[in-house]
Amino acid sequence: MRTDLCDLLGIDVPIVGFSPSEQVVAAISRAGGLGVLGCVRFNDGDELDRVLTWLDSEVGGRPYGVDVVMPGRVPTEGTPADLGKLIPDGHRDFVERTLLRLGVPPLGVDEPRRAGVLGWLHSVARTHVDVALTHRPRLIANALGPPPPDVIARAHAHGLAVAALAGRADHARSHLAGGVDIVVAQGYEAGGHTGEIASMVLVPEVVDAVGADVPVLAAGGIGSGRQIAAALALGARGVWMGSVWLGTAEYQTTEALRQALLDARSSDTVRTRIYTGKPARLLRNRWTEAWADESAPSPLPMPLQNLLVSGAHDRLMESGDPTVVPMPVGQIVGRMNEVRPVAAVLADLVTEADETLARLGKMA
Repeated sequence: MRTDLCDLLGIDVPIVGFSPSEQVVAAISRAGGLGVLGCVRFNDGDELDRVLTWLDSEVGGRPYGVDVVMPGRVPTEGTPADLGKLIPDGHRDFVERTLLRLGVPPLGVDEPRRAGVLGWLHSVARTHVDVALTHRPRLIANALGPPPPDVIARAHAHGLAVAALAGRADHARSHLAGGVDIVVAQGYEAGGHTGEIASMVLVPEVVDAVGADVPVLAAGGIGSGRQIAAALALGARGVWMGSVWLGTAEYQTTEALRQALLDARSSDTVRTRIYTGKPARLLRNRWTEAWADESAPSPLPMPLQNLLVSGAHDRLMESGDPTVVPMPVGQIVGRMNEVRPVAAVLADLVTEADETLARLGKMA
């Protein structure tokens, strides 16, 4: 299984794997795919610099990428303290009441604070780009469409390809006009920020919209080799996979989240604005149901919603309760039934995709 995406990115198989975990990213790249590190969890450039230094040494010369969250147009933003003043007291009260009702205790003095609140700010995302360009990534991807023109120009000047996620064909055409090299067609089934069109419909629409010269990656609902083969049949040059790596041995997380992922079915997710203020697919649980109640306030716009719930996310994650952990994940979670190493998962993906393509070839 090889496409021209492999030549463009210097990889063995056309599988791009997104993860907030540097251990997962390194394992994907070492196994022949392109691991892409989600940078939004980093509140400052120093921590990201340390992680990318580690990645440079761990991938064995293999390529990797970074993913930032940066709107194409520079927003007006203040400091977290300034932004905090914009959060209504009623929203804060609702969060505290809900945590109390769900039996979620406060964090202990030694328990970790994971939330990367500042990572959602445009200014911090620019710092992520600055740091990344001092290292050796092969790709910069942006979760909110094309980055600003100056960021694209800097990436190209450093020899990096630029990718952007698209949920509609017109978004993809806009990305291409903005200078993006690779379009990620992310369907409704995907975890995290996602649109309203399912992958089976979206991928060929985007492929047709951007033309034969632009690589399109299919994202959303992909967790098997058969689904990779289907994406290639729809015209994609490769796949972008995120949720499937949450079930791997290299992904370090709490036992509660691990159990929640293993127990979840494909129907156990919900698309909601409660995580960041923009529509994102999460595990459905008692926390998401509380926000769906008619007595709950409407989620705030980005980045205020993330600022509102970031502390709650830390407490929910450390609660030890699988029924409340806050986690973006796609509908493919129903296939994540055991914990396996990244290399084994990727090898099985490639084997099944090759077998499927060979079987289909016999039908011609």
